[in-house]
Amino acid sequence: MPLVAAAARAVGNDPALWQWAALLHRALDDNVAAVAAFERAARLNPNDARIAHGQALAALDLGRPATALFDRARRLAPSDGDILLGIAHARHADGDLVGAIAGLDALLVQHPGWLPGHHLAAHLRWLAGDRAGFTASLERALLAVPRDQGLWHALILLLLQAEAHERVLDAIRRGRAAAGPQLFFDANEAAAAAELGDIATADRIFAAIGEIDDMPFTVRRVRHLLRSGRIEQAAALAERWTRRPDANLIWPYAGLAWRLLGDPRWQWLEGDERLVGILDIGGALPSLDALADCLRGLHGDRQEQLDQSVRGGTQTRGVLFARAEPQIRALRAAIVEAVTAHIAQLPPHDAAHPLLGAPRPRAIRFSGSWSVRLGAQGHHSSHIHPAGWLSSAFYAALPSLEQRGAQPAGWLALGVPEPALGLELPPTRLIEPKPGRLVLFPSTMWHGTIPFDRGERLTVAFDVAPGLAEEG
Repeated sequence: MPLVAAAARAVGNDPALWQWAALLHRALDDNVAAVAAFERAARLNPNDARIAHGQALAALDLGRPATALFDRARRLAPSDGDILLGIAHARHADGDLVGAIAGLDALLVQHPGWLPGHHLAAHLRWLAGDRAGFTASLERALLAVPRDQGLWHALILLLLQAEAHERVLDAIRRGRAAAGPQLFFDANEAAAAAELGDIATADRIFAAIGEIDDMPFTVRRVRHLLRSGRIEQAAALAERWTRRPDANLIWPYAGLAWRLLGDPRWQWLEGDERLVGILDIGGALPSLDALADCLRGLHGDRQEQLDQSVRGGTQTRGVLFARAEPQIRALRAAIVEAVTAHIAQLPPHDAAHPLLGAPRPRAIRFSGSWSVRLGAQGHHSSHIHPAGWLSSAFYAALPSLEQRGAQPAGWLALGVPEPALGLELPPTRLIEPKPGRLVLFPSTMWHGTIPFDRGERLTVAFDVAPGLAEEG
């Protein structure tokens, strides 16, 4: 960053250098500087669609009105799908969810095979509360091109995300009739049957397919084995897949199987107390009340998102730590310091361990950051963050003790498997929330929250990215 910024200032009139400076600022969550650099690049080269697109994205990240900037980028590159998606995101951020959906629908009528557009349209419809019709654009497209396997693929995966397993089976039946037999249909029929508890059907289809080189399919098979009580088989299968680059998807299930079997490897995976950090950092912030007020203003949606763990609440859009509000910048700085301290006390490097085997970052980078606001009976269903390295919960505002109900209402529960697995395992650790408290834990560790009676629970969460290989 310093080298590119210095070069941009020294040369002065090179739009590419200012563009690269802006991209680096954005990667470091410094979007005020990113917007300024993009504006400089755009003045030097006003006809460059990528510069215009970057300027719009940085403004959207900051929470500034960005629809006009995306419209300008679209005039420079009318068929750029990423820009078209950006327009929908900007309209949504402006509070025009209906307009965002309508704009995508108009494009999807013209381009029924545009899968990213269908994906976003489904997520926006879900946010609008349309649980029955959230896949409407895909269903309409399949009437026009019923043999398009990509459309069937997208429809089935979205229904799986929604845990609409009966609808998954219906879509598979229709897909086979229209597009013919496909391994994808078979694999997801097995998954849906397993999630519905139809053990015999799932067994038959999983056996017919055999083992294939696909991590999500293997996770579905392990889930089925766990749910049907074949713990040793689940452990053996999961273990074989823990050496792959995408093993974060399978580690949580290996941990459950080992714990159920009394295998000491569970203790190696999750039992060391140093893996979980509890840090009270409220004193490092100017005002928790001001932070809470700032966060409340960012919760513009009224429904939970399709693919998140929130139940009875809302989650903010975009990258929270990319915003410029002073309360959020102060929180980010305090969190960077706390995360650095937590990493410093972790157990020694262990190449076989999903957390301890990853390179430790010299500079803290975040792979996602957001806020969650829960109301009465709100909670997080138990889940994992396979794209993260360290995950978190920071408590900005909480219901009173009276509002929460009997302990441990509202507490963070670690080690409880997803309820759909049907496994009777208690928490390995219960952590009491307190305003200003930050909890850190491995991203592969199951975590959720216990519902509380009433009041408001306002939190910030983020995933820390591991270090780069050369940092190790």
